[in-house]
Amino acid sequence: MIDVRKPWAVYAITKHGIQIAQKIFEELPGADLFVSEKLISQCPVKAQSMGLPMGPTLERNFKAYDAHIFIISVGAVVRMVAPLFENKKVDPAILCVDDNAQFVIPILSGHVGHGNEFTHRVAKILGATPVITTASDVRGTLTVDILGRELEWVLDDPDHNVTLGCAAVVNQHPVCIIQETGDPHFWPLDQALPSGVEYTNSFEGVNPKTYSIFLVVTDRDFQEEHPEIYAKSVIYRPKSLVLGLGCDSLTPVELVERGIKSTLAKYKLDIRCIKAIASVDKKSTEPAFLNLKEKYNWEFIIYTAFELDALQNIPNPSETVKKFVGTKGVAEPSAILASGAKDLLIEKQIYKEPEIPRSMTIAVARIPFAARQSQQNLAGVK
Repeated sequence: MIDVRKPWAVYAITKHGIQIAQKIFEELPGADLFVSEKLISQCPVKAQSMGLPMGPTLERNFKAYDAHIFIISVGAVVRMVAPLFENKKVDPAILCVDDNAQFVIPILSGHVGHGNEFTHRVAKILGATPVITTASDVRGTLTVDILGRELEWVLDDPDHNVTLGCAAVVNQHPVCIIQETGDPHFWPLDQALPSGVEYTNSFEGVNPKTYSIFLVVTDRDFQEEHPEIYAKSVIYRPKSLVLGLGCDSLTPVELVERGIKSTLAKYKLDIRCIKAIASVDKKSTEPAFLNLKEKYNWEFIIYTAFELDALQNIPNPSETVKKFVGTKGVAEPSAILASGAKDLLIEKQIYKEPEIPRSMTIAVARIPFAARQSQQNLAGVK
């Protein structure tokens, strides 16, 4: 299985198609161009020869690229690629361009695979008309399956109510966005939310029976607390948490990772919502921290002991820590400074295991966010 895809594959099988493909190839960095072996000599740019029929080439290429751009008719392309489809979570984008470069049409993975976005990009290159047929784009409403993707939100479960959520938004059924945390720019702040969509920052006062679907943006598990809302929710996980970390020198990475997971589980927080870890500069080369930074693609923010010690009124100062590190706290002030929060979400926790003579400390802060200014009044208040 290919883990890292190339960005673009462009296919041409006619003389006019080669001219169109050349424009696309020259404007899309990292593109590969595939041309019919009978016409390869007429291609003015570097291309790969492709036998006809195209089946063997497409079988090799299908999972190797983020997007496949065909200067070939829609019907022919559908027949060729249909046997290769798996599901919308992994299928690449498929675009078709007519032989006169008048239209660019996405026929697969318009949302999840960026097909609609790529269509606009290719249409701009060619001066063509993008033909978008997905209802949410045509109607200019929320795209439930990729909401907040540009803000690094991820779906908690792509199979939990996503199809129902898409239908509810497009059909203007009552929808409630509950945003507990995360960047509010999922929809332009100067624009009213689409018809049928209401917004709040809290579960408090929300009547589950009033809405067809809930779009919940949170870093915590709320299933037991609000089971009726959970049953009708599409859940998004934003990058909203910062961990302040400290540990004994050369603490095994496995212990630190278990300590993080144990703490998050205790307080019902989601590990996918971690944006960064932070610590004192003496820990900037700590193997466990560097390993986890790479494994989870977390930012690793470092502060001097002086910067950490200058923070007043941390909940659990320690003179012992100051004696050895130069600051009365590591985990707590690191989390506060790196997040920009005024207070901690979780105060310092000490994690250790009987069979390992090392320990780690962890504190958690939530990155502050400004609620949308153009909130609509909830119609479903109890």
